[in-house]
Amino acid sequence: MTVAIVREFNRYYTRVIGALDYESHLGTPYSLTEARVLYELARREVTEVPALRSALSLDAGYLSRLLGRFEERGLVVRERSASDARRQLVRLTASGREEAALLDHRSEAAVSGLLATLSPADRARLTAGMRTVSGVLQGAAADRPRGYLVREPAPGDIGWVIHRHGAVYAAEYGWNGEFEALVARIATEFAERRDPRRERAWIAEVDGEPAGSVFAVRGEQEGVALLRLLLVEPRARGLGVGGRLVEECVAFARAAGYRELRLFTMANLHAAHRIYRRAGFVLESSTPCRAYGKELESQDWRLPL
Repeated sequence: MTVAIVREFNRYYTRVIGALDYESHLGTPYSLTEARVLYELARREVTEVPALRSALSLDAGYLSRLLGRFEERGLVVRERSASDARRQLVRLTASGREEAALLDHRSEAAVSGLLATLSPADRARLTAGMRTVSGVLQGAAADRPRGYLVREPAPGDIGWVIHRHGAVYAAEYGWNGEFEALVARIATEFAERRDPRRERAWIAEVDGEPAGSVFAVRGEQEGVALLRLLLVEPRARGLGVGGRLVEECVAFARAAGYRELRLFTMANLHAAHRIYRRAGFVLESSTPCRAYGKELESQDWRLPL
């Protein structure tokens, strides 16, 4: 009986949103899948093709053909990553962003038209029910393997990096506001003064939300880059996010012509140490210190490039 109810709801809601006839429903030349791809691409400046495929659960060959059609229409550009030629990137052109914006506008208008037929009380019941459905199903899927994507920072991400470093390290290690202030200085200086050819940052996303960060910045010594602000949210651990972020940082530092990559960390951050060792970093020195309201041991790690 439960299965029948769920299937009946699916059929009904599919008709409501026009998924079976998406083009005529919104008056666009795009199918539902094509519209989903445009929407995902419009959310960020550049997207890795494997991450796009994972986010939308699309077959690799099908997505490649779809992007090929978009490319022929002048909607997207595909290119190889400057830091790793194995990774293919895709970005919307100006025409592609116009089409995505038009789709978004028409979709919002269609939903607004549907909601206009309901009373305020019914709208509240509807949104509460939708939140319930989403919450229950997301909870059921919590233990399933999840994908992630890595992208460049978007507006608001620098603030997120500062906030989450302060919150996570306070909760897990009891570090005080001195640490958050240090993160704020590093992140702010990067945002204000970075040289795009020599410095870069990455944000990891899980389920459409920021879940990790790392920065590659120029060191004081010539030819030396620093790996800074590596963070993986507790909910994203175990997915390989930290290792991937460090890989991106190392690949960029090599491509940018640095001879060495260094990082400074603390001796009690054991999970991070495992990531650094796998990437080839070697511990150079360890010094007792008092920092962030705790007795700690600062460490200097190096990776020749």
